[in-house]
Amino acid sequence: MKPLIRRSTALGAAVALAFALPAFAQEATHHLKHPADTPYPGGTLSLNVDLTRAPDRIFSVQETIPVANSGPMTLYYPKWIPGEHSPSGPVNNVAGLIIRANGKQLHWRRDLRDMFTIHLDVPEGTKALDMEFQFLSPGGGGKFGSSASATSNLLDIEFNQVAFYPAGYYSRQVMIQPTVKLPSGWKFASALEVDLHNGNLVKFKPVSFNNFVDSPLIAGKYFTRVDLAPNAKVPVHLNIVGDKADQVKITQKQIDEHRELVKQIYALFGSQHFGHYNFLLTLSDHVGHFGLEHHQSSDDRLPADYLTKDSLYMRAATLMPHEWVHSWNGKFRRPYDLWTPNFNMVKQDDLLWVYEGLTDYWAGVLTARSGLWTADQYHDAIASIAAAMSHRTGREWRSLQDTADAAPLTYYGSRGWGNWRRGTDFYAEGQLLWLDLDSKIRELSHGRRSLDDFAHAFYGMDNGSYVTRTYTYQDVVDTLNKVQPFDWSTFLRDRLDYVGDKLPETSLARSGWKLVYTDKPSAYDKASASLYKGVNLAYSVGLSVSSKGDVSDVQWNGPLFKAGLVPGMTIVAVNGLEFSPDALKDAVTAAKDSSDSITLLVKNVDQFKTVKIDYHGGLRYPHLARVKGTSDRLDRILKARK
Repeated sequence: MKPLIRRSTALGAAVALAFALPAFAQEATHHLKHPADTPYPGGTLSLNVDLTRAPDRIFSVQETIPVANSGPMTLYYPKWIPGEHSPSGPVNNVAGLIIRANGKQLHWRRDLRDMFTIHLDVPEGTKALDMEFQFLSPGGGGKFGSSASATSNLLDIEFNQVAFYPAGYYSRQVMIQPTVKLPSGWKFASALEVDLHNGNLVKFKPVSFNNFVDSPLIAGKYFTRVDLAPNAKVPVHLNIVGDKADQVKITQKQIDEHRELVKQIYALFGSQHFGHYNFLLTLSDHVGHFGLEHHQSSDDRLPADYLTKDSLYMRAATLMPHEWVHSWNGKFRRPYDLWTPNFNMVKQDDLLWVYEGLTDYWAGVLTARSGLWTADQYHDAIASIAAAMSHRTGREWRSLQDTADAAPLTYYGSRGWGNWRRGTDFYAEGQLLWLDLDSKIRELSHGRRSLDDFAHAFYGMDNGSYVTRTYTYQDVVDTLNKVQPFDWSTFLRDRLDYVGDKLPETSLARSGWKLVYTDKPSAYDKASASLYKGVNLAYSVGLSVSSKGDVSDVQWNGPLFKAGLVPGMTIVAVNGLEFSPDALKDAVTAAKDSSDSITLLVKNVDQFKTVKIDYHGGLRYPHLARVKGTSDRLDRILKARK
C-alpha cells in the first residue's frame, strides 16, 4: 500500500514541477483539447516515401511539416484507423525518428499517457520541421495494418503508417502532398490523383490529411487493371497485383460478374458518393488476408489462387462487395460517435451492428444479385452463419450489442473459446438481424416495400458528394418507420440486448426456410475447411481443430468440454490411429452405429492424456430447407434488380 499524501502538499509539488519542466512537457497536459476546424496555419505538409526497399519490408520516409510559430508543438501518429474500429495504428513499427529544424536535430519526447503523441519545442526562426524515419513493415501475422504487407514482387501501403500530423486542428484542415518512389518497373494504383509520374517516381496532388489516410496504394511487378464501368461518367476499376503473372489474370466471366456488381450496387443505393472508385486487390500467400474500406477505394487482400481456384473464388466472393458497400455505409453515412475531428480522438463502436452488420448483409445479397453466387450458394453461406450463431453458447451472458461495444477487444482477442467469449459477432449475426428486418418489412407491407427502400432513403441523398453525414440509433429507427411504420426500436432492442440460450433472430422462418443438418458438408463449408486448413465439428462433437490437430475451439458444456478437452490442446491420435481430419470424421461416423466411445490421445503442453467421448449423433453439417406452404421471401431478396 502506498502512503497517502496530503492534497495541499501534492498540489504544491505539481505546481513546482510544472515550472521546472520544459515547455513541450507542460504542453503534454493540454494536447487532447478539442481541435480547431480552421486551416492549419503552417501550410501544406510534404511527404516522400521511398518504397524501393519494400521487398525488404523497409519503407523510408521523409516528411516536412511547415510551422507558423515557435514554441511547444505536438505531433500525432494516427491512432484510431477508420474501419479497424480500435486504436490500432502500428506505431510500434516506426523507427529511426529524427526531427530537425534548420538542420539541427531536436529533442522530442513521447507522451507518457498516449504513445501515439510526441512533443517538442520549435526554435525561433523555424519555418519547417524536417522528419525522417522508417516504417518497418511487419513480416508475419497480425490484423489489418499490423500484418505483412510486402513481398519481393508487390506492396500494400496504408498511408496512416508513414506520416505524422500536427495536433490542434481537424485533420481535414491539414493539407499534405505525398510522393512515392517505387521499385523499378512496378505499376501502381491508388485513389489519390497523380500530379507527376516520372519513371518510378509518383507525385500526387495535394489532398487533405483525411483523404490521404483514406487512399491506400498497391504496387507490383505483376499488375492487371480492368475497367468495370466502361463509358461511365464515374470510373470504377479493379486493380490486381500478385506474386506471379498467372495470379493476376482474370477471366471474362469474372469481369462480367464484377461489372454486374456495379449495376446492382447502384440499383440498391440509387446514388454514388465518390468521383471514381478503385478496388485494390492483392493476391498473395505472404501478406495478411483481410479487407479494409475507404471512400474511393478498398484494400482487399486474398490468397494467391483466388482467381484461379473455383472453391476459393466462391468462398471469398463477398469481400469486395462488402468493402464497396462501405463507401455508402460507413464512409458517407457514419455513426455519429465513429466520426471524430482527427485520428487520435476516441471513437465508439456501439453502432457497428449497422456499420458492419448491415454491410455484411448487403454484401451477401449483392454477391447473389450480381451472379458471383448462385441462390443455392447464398443458401449454403447463410446456413453456415445461422448454425454458427445458433451455437454461440456465450449468448447466455453476452449480448450482440456488447460484441459491438467491445469491438477494440473483440477484434484483437484470442480465438480460443470463441463460442463462449464471442467475437465480432456483429458481422455474422448482424446479417441475420438485417435479414430479419428485411423479411419483416416485406411481411408487413405484403411485399410492396423492402430494405432496398431503406437503402434509398438512408444513403441516396447528396448524390456525388462524399462529405460524411453522421447518424444516430434514432435516425436508423426513424428511417425504418418512414419505410414501414412499426415499433422498430423494440424489434431491434429485443435482438440486440438479448441474453439467453436461443438465437433471437427469426429471419429464416419468416423468409420461408429452416436450418437443417445432414452428414454431408455443403460446398461452402468444404471451401471454408480448405481455406482455414481445419475441420469444424462444432455441431456434432463440439470442436474446431486444425489439420495438424491443434484445437482452436471447444463448445462450452459440449461433449468434448465435459470430457476435458479445451482450446490449446493438440489431438495426437483418434481411436489409436494418428490424427488427421479424416480420421476424426471417420471416428464420429463410426460411433453413430456403435455404443463405443470415441477415444482421443491429446497433448496438453508436455503432458499426454486419453479422452473418451460418449457421442453417437454422427456428423452434422448445416443446410437450408424450404418450409412448405410459406412465402419464399429469401429468394425474392436475392433476385437481381433491373
